[in-house]
Amino acid sequence: MSRVTLSTIARQTGLSKFAVSRSLSGKDGVSEETRKRVLDVAAELGYARAAPEVTSLVLGVVFHDTDLINSELHLLIQSGFQTEAQRCGYQVRMCWAHEADAVVAFARGCNGVALVGPHPHGSMQAIMALGVPVVRNTWMDPLDPYDIVSGTDHEAGSAVADFLLGLGHRKIVYVQGTPGYRGRIERFYGLREVLERHDDVVFREMKFQAEMRFTEHLKEVHESGFFPTAFFCAHDGMALTVVSELLRLGYRIPEQVSVIGFGDYSAATQISPQLTTVKVHGRQIGSGLVRILDDRITARIAPDFAVRMMFASHLVVRDSTGPAPDDGPKLTAAG
Repeated sequence: MSRVTLSTIARQTGLSKFAVSRSLSGKDGVSEETRKRVLDVAAELGYARAAPEVTSLVLGVVFHDTDLINSELHLLIQSGFQTEAQRCGYQVRMCWAHEADAVVAFARGCNGVALVGPHPHGSMQAIMALGVPVVRNTWMDPLDPYDIVSGTDHEAGSAVADFLLGLGHRKIVYVQGTPGYRGRIERFYGLREVLERHDDVVFREMKFQAEMRFTEHLKEVHESGFFPTAFFCAHDGMALTVVSELLRLGYRIPEQVSVIGFGDYSAATQISPQLTTVKVHGRQIGSGLVRILDDRITARIAPDFAVRMMFASHLVVRDSTGPAPDDGPKLTAAG
């Protein structure tokens, strides 16, 4: 008599080997009715539970290899992805690439793929054409038919606005650099959405270009008669530059001016004053990517709609923010 395997039970029940494996191992992802059906058939066929057939499904994650500014976030996402994948019984493969051909070639060896960073639509479509479930961590166009796991950039911007208004700040600048990153734009929109409701608030956007120092941008702002008391920076790296330059100009932080970053990465606590910032939950995002893929593989999500999973950021208040200063003599970028 031939040995009874997972494939034998799968043929008998009309289920996938993956569903049979989950049922026999007691893992989630199958209904109780399916689990009972599999166990009953296994018992009838004399399946030997002591020597189960091992299935080895692979989840892959592709990090966009030119998105260096988010490298620390990507490490956190990687950690969360690996931990959750192992908990669910998957093997993990990783890749750092951005060209569509390389991404698709990698996806061919996976049962599900997560894309992290600004990968183009074409990569998503090509992977889906392979029949491989795919989810991504980035901003997409409205109503794009792709599964997405993200933070809460727009809400975070609004929360920062409320926080600064509560401290009495009415002259606020949003500082960002390289254009085109949707998350930074959404933070700006969220900040602006709240500040525009207050007639006594003066709000500016400062696009910090690499070829022009922050001090030069600040000088232009001062020459226009605007002396901001708070700077919200699109990411922590930008905030470190702003803090450094303001201190060099003689500003006292937070007595004369407040600075807020975004990300809550390691450098935020390695400067003085330590940086008030918005924490992005990278590990949870990584775990969420796995859970979406697992739901797709096990058909817990209907194939005719896309899913959005969001992990709410939160404000981490440290020493770089304080009450708005009273009107008085003002320092300028010229000293």
